[in-house]
Amino acid sequence: MTLDSRPADSRASVCSISRVEHALGILRGRWKLLIIHHLLVRRPRRFSDLERAIPEVTQKMLVQQLRALESDGVVRRIVYDEVPPHVEYELTSAGAELATALYALHDWAAQSRSAAPSRAGQGRPSGSGS
Repeated sequence: MTLDSRPADSRASVCSISRVEHALGILRGRWKLLIIHHLLVRRPRRFSDLERAIPEVTQKMLVQQLRALESDGVVRRIVYDEVPPHVEYELTSAGAELATALYALHDWAAQSRSAAPSRAGQGRPSGSGS
């Protein structure tokens, strides 16, 4: 079924672009979906656990992404009043509701990977000039 042949009452026809833009604005950032994924897998998690789970992210960027997710109501920061300080992160109920979208994205990636033609051996076309 092509996009043009979808029935008029499909979910796509009632999808509000402003809602999609709002959601993408909250999730915008290279690491946010991975952070959410790791908080779905095991919660709550300490900052150092997230650093180990996502070794490519810098400490500064992880702090920034967590703060942004917290200000958007997706992540909750739990501070324990003890020495040394103990801080954990967990998803709010709104953040946990993203599980359905992440599972759908996971399934789409698995299906598109198996359907995509192999890119092995495909380099730049000859004579590309760069």
